[in-house]
Amino acid sequence: MSLGRPNARSWYAERMNDSERLRVLLIGGSGQLGAEIVREWSDCRVLAPTHTELPLEDGAALEQALERIQPDVVVNAAAFHNVDRCEAEPERAFAVNALAVDRLAGACAQRDCVFVTLSTDYVFDGDLGRPYIETDCPAPISVYGASKLAGEQLVLRRRSRAFVVRTCGLYGVRPSATKGYTFVDRIIAQARAGEPVRVVDDMVASPTYAVHLARALRALVATQAYGLYHCANAGAVSWHAFASAALELAGIAHPIEAIASASWKAPARRPRFSALANGRLQSLGIAMPSWRQGLCDYLTDRVTRGLTS
Repeated sequence: MSLGRPNARSWYAERMNDSERLRVLLIGGSGQLGAEIVREWSDCRVLAPTHTELPLEDGAALEQALERIQPDVVVNAAAFHNVDRCEAEPERAFAVNALAVDRLAGACAQRDCVFVTLSTDYVFDGDLGRPYIETDCPAPISVYGASKLAGEQLVLRRRSRAFVVRTCGLYGVRPSATKGYTFVDRIIAQARAGEPVRVVDDMVASPTYAVHLARALRALVATQAYGLYHCANAGAVSWHAFASAALELAGIAHPIEAIASASWKAPARRPRFSALANGRLQSLGIAMPSWRQGLCDYLTDRVTRGLTS
């Protein structure tokens, strides 16, 4: 649906007249995180256009949307996040993940509205051997990571009312837009079908459930303590151990073969140890559940939302 299309009910048509509730424009509202922000930010009036309705890279459309909606908060949960395609399309990666984010941050700063944008653990090279804190020096090893880091720096240089939030290994009830499934779903489906399951055991992360991230973001916005934060489910775990825990919690007994990441032929390099520590978030009194609790809540939500097969 086009912003300028006449005689059509656009996504911004419903005005937010309740002055007691934050008016939120959510970019990327149809993704895994965006869908949970819509659910979890129930105290706000959230408008969440799809990418087709409002692309992050369409600066003119974003300006029109900001003028019409006059949001109190803009959340950017959109990105060009196909890591391997970014290697083949670096210009697009930087156009979307850096330049478009900077343009949106500038528009928000001009209107004095809060800006929240999501970044990634892939800004690090994974060689540190411990969970990264916010003051650790980034060193991306992929085009995707480099483009996201550029977006971070462009936003932070403005010193405006902005939150830059790095997360890690995001998964949610809604399937991934790029893959059509979630990592946990794929592992469970393969195990139930009796198929071989192979998962890398030499890559460590902090897999993060989208519901927990959405809740933490709402609490963070309320602090007005702008800046750079890590926000991931607590703890570090290999993807093999994470997959094993998923099957255990789902009550499925099935072996998982541990493989080396070197055998996973992909165009883009991934960091070997990119777990994140939530130090600055914790200093504000915002605690993230553990990665195992994230798995438990994910599997429970799959049942309560009627999404189990």
